[in-house]
This record gives sequence, C-alpha cells and structure tokens, in this order.
Amino acid sequence: MSVTAGPSLAPAPAGRRRPAPVGAWTSRLLFLNVVVECLIVVTGGVVRLTGSGLGCPTWPQCVPGSYTPTVEQAEGFHKYIEFGNRTLTGLVGLVALACLVAVVRSGRFDLVKWAALVIGGILVQAVIGGITVHMDLHPGIVMTHFLVSMLLVSAATVLWTRGREPAGPREAGVRREVRGAAWLAAALLGAVLVVGTVVTGAGPHSGDAEEPARFMLDPRTVSWLHADLVMGFTGLVIGLVVALRVLPSAPPRARRASVVLLVATLAQGLVGYTQYFTGLPWVLVAVHMAGACVLVVAMVRVLTAMTRPVAAPADRETRVHA
Repeated sequence: MSVTAGPSLAPAPAGRRRPAPVGAWTSRLLFLNVVVECLIVVTGGVVRLTGSGLGCPTWPQCVPGSYTPTVEQAEGFHKYIEFGNRTLTGLVGLVALACLVAVVRSGRFDLVKWAALVIGGILVQAVIGGITVHMDLHPGIVMTHFLVSMLLVSAATVLWTRGREPAGPREAGVRREVRGAAWLAAALLGAVLVVGTVVTGAGPHSGDAEEPARFMLDPRTVSWLHADLVMGFTGLVIGLVVALRVLPSAPPRARRASVVLLVATLAQGLVGYTQYFTGLPWVLVAVHMAGACVLVVAMVRVLTAMTRPVAAPADRETRVHA
C-alpha cells in the first residue's frame, strides 16, 4: 500500500523552484570579469615597475587641459603606459556592469550584491588612483591600491563560482576543523599579501623613475618576514590537501581546488625566491604580481568549495512506503 509524501517532502511549486546555475555565456562573462580584474593588477604593476606612475602627472586629466597624453609632455613613453592602465579601468568597469545586467536577466538576484560590490570597488579604486597621483605615489597609498584590487579579485571570483551553482541555502561539505583550516589559510594569505606590498614599498620599484618614494624599512628584513609567512601558508595548504584526500565525504571539487591552490603556491614561491636572488628584475616582479592574483582566485575557490547548495525540496525524491 502506498502512502503519499508529507508536506515537507512534497515537490515545490514550479514558481518557487530555486534559480538554476547561470547559462554558459553568462558564466563565461563572469569568468572574464575575474580575468580583467587580474589583468588590471598586472598592468598597474607594469606602471609601477617601469617607473611610469607619474606618466600622467594629474588626475582625472592626464595633464592640465587634456585627458589624453600630449606630444609636449616631458614624461616620454611613461605617459602612454600610465594612460593605458587608466583606459583599461573603463574596460573593467564595462565588464562589471555587463555582469550585473547578466545576473539580473538570469534571475540570480542572490548574485547582485557581488556584482554591485565589484562595480563599487572599481569606483573606489579610481578615486584611490587619483589620490595616489596627487600624493606623488606615497607607498602607503600604492599599497592600499593593490590590496583593494585583491579584494575585487576575490569578489569577482565568488561571483563566478556561485554563478555556476544553483541559488539557495548552503550546507557544510567538510568537517568544521577543515573549514577552519581553510579560513586560517585565507587569513595567512592576506598577511602574505600585506607584507608583500610592504616589501615592494621598501624596495626599488616605487613607481617613479626619478624620485622613488619608499618605506624607511630594511628590504631584506621585510623580505624574510614575507618568506616566513609564505612557508606557514604553504604548510597549511599541504595540510588542506591531505585532509581533503583522507576525508571520504569531501566534495571532489574541494579536493581539486586544494591541489590547484598548492600548485599555485609552489609556483609563486619559486618565482619569489628567483626574483629575490636575481636582484628583482621587473619582469619577474610582474609575474609575481600575476601569481598573487592566481593565488587569490585559487584560495577563494577552495573556500567556496567548503560548502554546497542544500538540495531543494523540488529536487528530492518523494518517499514511498510499501
């Protein structure tokens, strides 16, 4: 004899079904958003590493009376590098705005806050960029500019990863201790990034080719502190990889994400030590900045993989009792 399912297990009305993952084109757009956020970090690094930070000596204009570089400017090729980075900001903003429109059209209103956060962050970055120019590339402001970019890369990554999953409440996919270790690793990565920017601010790449502005710190001592933090972070990442491998209930995507994070960490460490022992060539420093973006993306993917969407009532099978 069959018994009908109870109210809590009955399929939800079609109109209340949770929004599905975004479509393929929207997903690609959200991924592009991550890419351009990383790209502007790298181009901003090139501006600094080539001494082009004051290639456009005013803001928002490049020079008084012109928003674009002029032939009469004395900054040489630096003006084109700095102007190119400013122009890229417009592209980044357009992609972010397209993401906001796309998630709304997809019915994924849960993603609107992340899309809006990226747009708001871009506007904040434009203001910080202007302050940086008016303060003649003070290392503290330059440092803030980079760290806010890392936050934007994180928000864009959350937007992309969450868009690939259905909306709704989430549940733990791994043990609390493992989730805690992942968040501890994320906090340590934040410390690595902060000290890394201090290392750059104390070193030769200030952004101004003529009058470098630096922190009055010993670059070697700060570099050693940075390396110590990296070693601690690497140890935590290795522990995460092992823990996710031995836990049978760990989601496969969390295991894959942790391995990607470990590979990115080891590669970044190799580049870091190489640039240190070769006298900080600007090309390697730029690669190191790109690696920082990859690390942030990989870390966020691990964190988002620690939980999974709760199965919706409409997706559960109705229990039948004989």
